[in-house]
Amino acid sequence: MIPRMRSALLAMAVLVLGTAASAETHKYKPTAGVPTFAVRPPVLTIKPGDTVETETFSRPGDYYDPKVAGPWPGEVGPFAIEGAAPGDTLVVRILKLTPNRDIAVSNVRPNGISGVAADNRTRMLNEPLPPRRYVWRIDRARMTGVLDIPASASKRIELPLAPMLGRVAVAPAGEQVWEGLWPGDFGGNMDASDVGQGATVYLPVFHPGALFYFGDFHALQGDGEIAGSGLESTADVTFQFDVIKGKAIRWPRIETDEHIMVAGSIRPLVDAFRIAYVELIEWLVADYGFDKMDAYQIASQAGVVRVANVVDPNYTVVAKFPKRFLPPRTAPRSP
Repeated sequence: MIPRMRSALLAMAVLVLGTAASAETHKYKPTAGVPTFAVRPPVLTIKPGDTVETETFSRPGDYYDPKVAGPWPGEVGPFAIEGAAPGDTLVVRILKLTPNRDIAVSNVRPNGISGVAADNRTRMLNEPLPPRRYVWRIDRARMTGVLDIPASASKRIELPLAPMLGRVAVAPAGEQVWEGLWPGDFGGNMDASDVGQGATVYLPVFHPGALFYFGDFHALQGDGEIAGSGLESTADVTFQFDVIKGKAIRWPRIETDEHIMVAGSIRPLVDAFRIAYVELIEWLVADYGFDKMDAYQIASQAGVVRVANVVDPNYTVVAKFPKRFLPPRTAPRSP
Protein backbone atom coordinates (compact mmCIF):
# COMPACT_ATOMS: atom_id res chain seq x y z
CA MET A 1 0.00 0.00 0.00
CA ILE A 2 1.17 3.52 -0.79
CA PRO A 3 2.48 5.29 2.38
CA ARG A 4 -0.06 7.63 4.01
CA MET A 5 -2.89 6.34 1.84
CA ARG A 6 -6.03 6.21 3.94
CA SER A 7 -8.94 4.68 2.05
CA ALA A 8 -12.15 5.80 3.73
CA LEU A 9 -14.28 3.03 2.30
CA LEU A 10 -11.73 0.44 3.34
CA ALA A 11 -12.17 1.39 6.97
CA MET A 12 -15.12 -1.00 6.81
CA ALA A 13 -12.57 -3.77 7.22
CA VAL A 14 -15.06 -6.52 7.98
CA LEU A 15 -16.66 -6.01 4.59
CA VAL A 16 -13.45 -6.24 2.56
CA LEU A 17 -12.66 -9.69 1.23
CA GLY A 18 -8.90 -9.43 0.71
CA THR A 19 -6.46 -10.52 3.42
CA ALA A 20 -2.71 -9.97 3.55
CA ALA A 21 -2.07 -13.61 4.45
CA SER A 22 -3.61 -14.99 1.26
CA ALA A 23 -2.64 -12.21 -1.14
CA GLU A 24 -0.61 -13.08 -4.23
CA THR A 25 1.28 -11.04 -6.81
CA HIS A 26 0.54 -11.80 -10.46
CA LYS A 27 2.60 -10.69 -13.46
CA TYR A 28 0.46 -10.21 -16.55
CA LYS A 29 1.76 -9.12 -19.97
CA PRO A 30 -1.11 -8.32 -22.36
CA THR A 31 -0.95 -9.79 -25.85
CA ALA A 32 -4.04 -8.06 -27.27
CA GLY A 33 -6.33 -5.13 -26.66
CA VAL A 34 -10.12 -5.01 -26.74
CA PRO A 35 -12.22 -2.23 -28.34
CA THR A 36 -15.16 -2.22 -25.92
CA PHE A 37 -16.16 -2.40 -22.28
CA ALA A 38 -18.44 -5.44 -22.10
CA VAL A 39 -18.98 -8.86 -20.56
CA ARG A 40 -16.38 -11.25 -22.00
CA PRO A 41 -14.25 -14.11 -20.63
CA PRO A 42 -11.53 -12.83 -18.30
CA VAL A 43 -7.89 -12.80 -19.33
CA LEU A 44 -6.87 -13.13 -15.67
CA THR A 45 -8.70 -14.23 -12.52
CA ILE A 46 -7.44 -13.10 -9.13
CA LYS A 47 -8.52 -12.99 -5.50
CA PRO A 48 -9.33 -9.90 -3.44
CA GLY A 49 -6.14 -8.55 -1.91
CA ASP A 50 -4.03 -9.69 -4.85
CA THR A 51 -1.62 -7.44 -6.71
CA VAL A 52 -1.17 -7.41 -10.49
CA GLU A 53 2.00 -6.11 -12.15
CA THR A 54 1.17 -5.35 -15.76
CA GLU A 55 1.35 -2.74 -18.53
CA THR A 56 -0.82 -0.94 -21.05
CA PHE A 57 -1.07 -2.65 -24.43
CA SER A 58 0.69 -1.58 -27.59
CA ARG A 59 1.76 -3.23 -30.84
CA PRO A 60 4.17 -2.05 -33.58
CA GLY A 61 2.63 0.48 -35.93
CA ASP A 62 -0.27 1.42 -33.66
CA TYR A 63 -1.46 4.81 -32.40
CA TYR A 64 1.71 5.44 -30.39
CA ASP A 65 4.08 5.02 -33.33
CA PRO A 66 5.72 8.43 -33.93
CA LYS A 67 5.68 7.97 -37.72
CA VAL A 68 2.65 6.02 -38.89
CA ALA A 69 -0.19 7.15 -36.55
CA GLY A 70 -1.85 3.74 -36.68
CA PRO A 71 -5.03 2.39 -35.06
CA TRP A 72 -5.89 2.52 -31.38
CA PRO A 73 -4.56 -0.67 -29.72
CA GLY A 74 -7.48 -1.15 -27.33
CA GLU A 75 -7.79 -1.69 -23.60
CA VAL A 76 -6.43 -4.46 -21.37
CA GLY A 77 -8.78 -6.90 -19.70
CA PRO A 78 -10.99 -7.97 -18.27
CA PHE A 79 -9.59 -9.10 -14.95
CA ALA A 80 -12.08 -11.07 -12.85
CA ILE A 81 -11.95 -10.67 -9.08
CA GLU A 82 -13.25 -13.71 -7.23
CA GLY A 83 -16.25 -13.06 -5.00
CA ALA A 84 -17.21 -9.74 -6.60
CA ALA A 85 -20.96 -9.68 -7.26
CA PRO A 86 -23.58 -7.16 -8.35
CA GLY A 87 -24.21 -4.71 -5.52
CA ASP A 88 -20.60 -4.78 -4.31
CA THR A 89 -17.88 -2.16 -4.82
CA LEU A 90 -14.64 -2.95 -6.60
CA VAL A 91 -11.58 -1.31 -5.03
CA VAL A 92 -8.64 -0.59 -7.34
CA ARG A 93 -5.46 0.82 -5.80
CA ILE A 94 -2.93 2.20 -8.28
CA LEU A 95 0.35 1.38 -6.55
CA LYS A 96 2.65 2.20 -9.47
CA LEU A 97 2.21 4.04 -12.76
CA THR A 98 5.30 4.95 -14.77
CA PRO A 99 6.01 5.62 -18.46
CA ASN A 100 7.84 2.80 -20.24
CA ARG A 101 8.77 4.50 -23.51
CA ASP A 102 10.59 7.68 -24.44
CA ILE A 103 7.98 9.37 -26.62
CA ALA A 104 4.35 10.43 -26.32
CA VAL A 105 2.06 11.55 -29.14
CA SER A 106 -0.75 14.09 -29.20
CA ASN A 107 -2.98 14.32 -32.28
CA VAL A 108 -5.06 17.22 -33.52
CA ARG A 109 -7.43 15.98 -36.21
CA PRO A 110 -9.88 17.78 -38.51
CA ASN A 111 -13.41 16.93 -37.35
CA GLY A 112 -11.92 14.77 -34.63
CA ILE A 113 -12.69 15.67 -31.03
CA SER A 114 -12.09 19.08 -29.50
CA GLY A 115 -13.29 21.22 -26.65
CA VAL A 116 -12.81 24.54 -28.44
CA ALA A 117 -13.07 23.87 -32.19
CA ALA A 118 -15.50 22.18 -34.57
CA ASP A 119 -15.51 18.41 -34.15
CA ASN A 120 -17.48 15.44 -35.42
CA ARG A 121 -20.39 16.18 -33.06
CA THR A 122 -20.55 19.99 -32.98
CA ARG A 123 -20.42 22.07 -36.14
CA MET A 124 -19.02 25.58 -36.09
CA LEU A 125 -18.91 28.23 -38.81
CA ASN A 126 -15.13 28.16 -39.12
CA GLU A 127 -13.22 25.55 -41.08
CA PRO A 128 -11.87 22.56 -39.13
CA LEU A 129 -8.40 22.92 -37.67
CA PRO A 130 -5.60 21.47 -39.81
CA PRO A 131 -4.26 18.06 -38.78
CA ARG A 132 -1.12 18.03 -36.70
CA ARG A 133 0.72 15.32 -34.83
CA TYR A 134 2.88 16.40 -31.93
CA VAL A 135 5.59 14.01 -30.77
CA TRP A 136 6.89 14.75 -27.27
CA ARG A 137 10.13 13.39 -25.87
CA ILE A 138 9.74 11.74 -22.46
CA ASP A 139 12.62 12.11 -20.04
CA ARG A 140 11.88 9.26 -17.66
CA ALA A 141 14.76 10.10 -15.33
CA ARG A 142 13.61 13.68 -14.81
CA MET A 143 9.89 12.89 -15.39
CA THR A 144 9.41 15.68 -17.90
CA GLY A 145 7.96 15.98 -21.39
CA VAL A 146 9.83 18.05 -23.98
CA LEU A 147 8.39 19.47 -27.20
CA ASP A 148 10.08 21.45 -29.94
CA ILE A 149 7.85 24.31 -31.11
CA PRO A 150 9.89 26.11 -33.80
CA ALA A 151 6.98 28.34 -34.90
CA SER A 152 6.72 29.83 -31.40
CA ALA A 153 8.97 32.34 -29.66
CA SER A 154 10.32 29.94 -27.05
CA LYS A 155 11.18 27.22 -29.64
CA ARG A 156 10.97 24.53 -26.95
CA ILE A 157 8.90 23.74 -23.89
CA GLU A 158 9.47 21.30 -21.03
CA LEU A 159 6.65 20.29 -18.69
CA PRO A 160 6.63 18.10 -15.56
CA LEU A 161 4.76 14.84 -16.11
CA ALA A 162 1.70 13.76 -14.14
CA PRO A 163 1.04 10.14 -15.21
CA MET A 164 -2.61 9.02 -15.25
CA LEU A 165 -4.87 6.34 -16.67
CA GLY A 166 -7.59 7.75 -18.91
CA ARG A 167 -9.59 4.51 -18.83
CA VAL A 168 -10.46 2.35 -15.83
CA ALA A 169 -13.73 0.45 -16.00
CA VAL A 170 -15.85 -2.52 -15.13
CA ALA A 171 -18.18 -4.30 -17.53
CA PRO A 172 -21.33 -2.13 -17.80
CA ALA A 173 -24.72 -3.21 -16.48
CA GLY A 174 -26.89 -5.73 -18.29
CA GLU A 175 -26.01 -6.42 -21.91
CA GLN A 176 -24.54 -2.98 -22.54
CA VAL A 177 -21.45 -2.70 -24.72
CA TRP A 178 -19.63 0.64 -24.78
CA GLU A 179 -16.81 1.55 -27.16
CA GLY A 180 -13.57 2.51 -25.47
CA LEU A 181 -14.04 6.24 -26.07
CA TRP A 182 -17.09 6.43 -23.77
CA PRO A 183 -17.22 7.12 -20.01
CA GLY A 184 -20.23 6.34 -17.84
CA ASP A 185 -21.34 4.93 -14.51
CA PHE A 186 -19.07 1.93 -15.18
CA GLY A 187 -16.00 4.21 -15.36
CA GLY A 188 -14.49 4.01 -18.83
CA ASN A 189 -12.81 6.86 -20.66
CA MET A 190 -13.19 9.45 -17.91
CA ASP A 191 -9.81 11.08 -18.64
CA ALA A 192 -9.61 12.25 -15.02
CA SER A 193 -6.05 13.17 -14.14
CA ASP A 194 -6.73 12.26 -10.49
CA VAL A 195 -6.51 8.58 -11.54
CA GLY A 196 -2.78 8.36 -11.01
CA GLN A 197 -0.23 6.65 -8.81
CA GLY A 198 -1.39 6.55 -5.20
CA ALA A 199 -5.07 6.93 -6.04
CA THR A 200 -7.77 4.44 -5.10
CA VAL A 201 -10.65 4.03 -7.54
CA TYR A 202 -14.00 2.59 -6.46
CA LEU A 203 -16.26 1.16 -9.17
CA PRO A 204 -19.77 -0.30 -8.96
CA VAL A 205 -19.98 -4.02 -9.70
CA PHE A 206 -22.63 -5.07 -12.24
CA HIS A 207 -21.52 -8.64 -13.05
CA PRO A 208 -19.87 -11.54 -11.22
CA GLY A 209 -16.12 -10.94 -11.07
CA ALA A 210 -16.58 -7.20 -11.79
CA LEU A 211 -14.57 -7.61 -15.05
CA PHE A 212 -12.03 -4.79 -14.78
CA TYR A 213 -10.47 -3.01 -17.79
CA PHE A 214 -7.76 -0.35 -18.07
CA GLY A 215 -5.78 1.58 -20.69
CA ASP A 216 -5.19 4.99 -22.30
CA PHE A 217 -2.11 6.07 -20.38
CA HIS A 218 -1.38 9.79 -20.44
CA ALA A 219 2.02 11.01 -19.32
CA LEU A 220 0.35 14.40 -18.91
CA GLN A 221 -3.06 15.91 -19.61
CA GLY A 222 -4.59 19.27 -18.81
CA ASP A 223 -8.11 19.65 -17.47
CA GLY A 224 -10.74 19.21 -20.15
CA GLU A 225 -8.32 17.49 -22.57
CA ILE A 226 -9.38 20.28 -24.95
CA ALA A 227 -7.36 19.09 -27.98
CA GLY A 228 -8.85 15.61 -27.65
CA SER A 229 -5.52 14.09 -26.72
CA GLY A 230 -3.18 14.04 -23.75
CA LEU A 231 0.46 12.99 -24.00
CA GLU A 232 -0.57 9.51 -25.16
CA SER A 233 2.00 6.85 -24.33
CA THR A 234 2.41 3.50 -22.59
CA ALA A 235 3.21 2.57 -19.01
CA ASP A 236 3.97 -0.07 -16.44
CA VAL A 237 1.22 -0.27 -13.85
CA THR A 238 0.73 -2.14 -10.59
CA PHE A 239 -2.77 -2.58 -9.17
CA GLN A 240 -4.07 -4.04 -5.95
CA PHE A 241 -7.70 -5.17 -5.89
CA ASP A 242 -10.27 -5.59 -3.14
CA VAL A 243 -14.02 -5.99 -2.94
CA ILE A 244 -16.36 -4.32 -0.45
CA LYS A 245 -19.29 -6.70 -0.04
CA GLY A 246 -22.79 -5.28 0.12
CA LYS A 247 -21.64 -1.70 -0.51
CA ALA A 248 -23.32 -0.40 -3.66
CA ILE A 249 -22.27 2.86 -5.29
CA ARG A 250 -23.86 4.44 -8.35
CA TRP A 251 -20.89 6.25 -9.91
CA PRO A 252 -17.10 5.93 -9.82
CA ARG A 253 -15.37 7.28 -6.75
CA ILE A 254 -11.72 8.29 -6.40
CA GLU A 255 -9.67 8.85 -3.28
CA THR A 256 -6.22 10.36 -2.78
CA ASP A 257 -4.39 11.59 0.31
CA GLU A 258 -6.05 14.99 -0.14
CA HIS A 259 -9.59 14.40 -1.44
CA ILE A 260 -12.56 12.11 -1.78
CA MET A 261 -14.15 12.49 -5.22
CA VAL A 262 -16.98 11.36 -7.46
CA ALA A 263 -16.88 11.30 -11.27
CA GLY A 264 -20.07 12.01 -13.22
CA SER A 265 -20.14 11.44 -16.99
CA ILE A 266 -22.95 12.61 -19.28
CA ARG A 267 -23.91 15.46 -21.64
CA PRO A 268 -24.60 18.34 -21.17
CA LEU A 269 -21.69 19.36 -18.97
CA VAL A 270 -23.94 20.78 -16.25
CA ASP A 271 -25.58 17.37 -15.79
CA ALA A 272 -22.18 15.71 -15.31
CA PHE A 273 -21.52 18.42 -12.70
CA ARG A 274 -24.84 17.66 -11.00
CA ILE A 275 -24.28 13.91 -10.91
CA ALA A 276 -20.82 14.32 -9.39
CA TYR A 277 -21.98 16.68 -6.64
CA VAL A 278 -25.19 14.79 -5.78
CA GLU A 279 -23.20 11.58 -5.37
CA LEU A 280 -20.51 13.37 -3.34
CA ILE A 281 -23.08 14.88 -0.98
CA GLU A 282 -24.73 11.49 -0.51
CA TRP A 283 -21.32 9.99 0.29
CA LEU A 284 -20.79 12.64 2.98
CA VAL A 285 -24.18 11.80 4.47
CA ALA A 286 -23.87 8.01 4.32
CA ASP A 287 -20.30 7.55 5.54
CA TYR A 288 -19.41 10.71 7.48
CA GLY A 289 -22.57 11.50 9.41
CA PHE A 290 -23.44 14.83 7.81
CA ASP A 291 -27.03 15.95 7.74
CA LYS A 292 -28.06 16.18 4.08
CA MET A 293 -28.66 19.94 4.11
CA ASP A 294 -25.45 20.50 6.07
CA ALA A 295 -23.51 18.42 3.53
CA TYR A 296 -25.06 20.48 0.73
CA GLN A 297 -23.94 23.68 2.44
CA ILE A 298 -20.42 22.47 3.31
CA ALA A 299 -19.80 21.06 -0.18
CA SER A 300 -20.96 24.36 -1.64
CA GLN A 301 -18.26 26.20 0.29
CA ALA A 302 -15.36 23.72 0.37
CA GLY A 303 -15.97 21.67 -2.79
CA VAL A 304 -13.47 21.57 -5.65
CA VAL A 305 -14.30 20.69 -9.25
CA ARG A 306 -12.19 19.23 -12.03
CA VAL A 307 -13.59 19.28 -15.56
CA ALA A 308 -11.87 16.08 -16.63
CA ASN A 309 -12.92 15.99 -20.28
CA VAL A 310 -15.12 18.03 -22.63
CA VAL A 311 -14.27 16.03 -25.76
CA ASP A 312 -15.54 12.49 -25.27
CA PRO A 313 -19.06 11.34 -26.23
CA ASN A 314 -19.94 11.95 -22.56
CA TYR A 315 -18.28 14.76 -20.63
CA THR A 316 -16.76 13.98 -17.22
CA VAL A 317 -16.76 16.20 -14.14
CA VAL A 318 -15.03 15.24 -10.88
CA ALA A 319 -16.41 16.78 -7.67
CA LYS A 320 -13.93 16.75 -4.77
CA PHE A 321 -14.14 17.28 -1.04
CA PRO A 322 -10.95 17.99 0.99
CA LYS A 323 -10.29 15.20 3.46
CA ARG A 324 -8.90 17.62 6.06
CA PHE A 325 -12.47 18.79 6.67
CA LEU A 326 -13.91 15.31 7.14
CA PRO A 327 -14.98 14.16 10.61
CA PRO A 328 -14.23 10.60 11.76
CA ARG A 329 -16.24 8.03 9.87
CA THR A 330 -19.57 7.02 11.32
CA ALA A 331 -21.05 3.53 11.28
CA PRO A 332 -21.90 2.71 7.66
CA ARG A 333 -25.45 3.39 6.53
CA SER A 334 -27.30 1.89 3.64
CA PRO A 335 -25.99 3.22 0.27
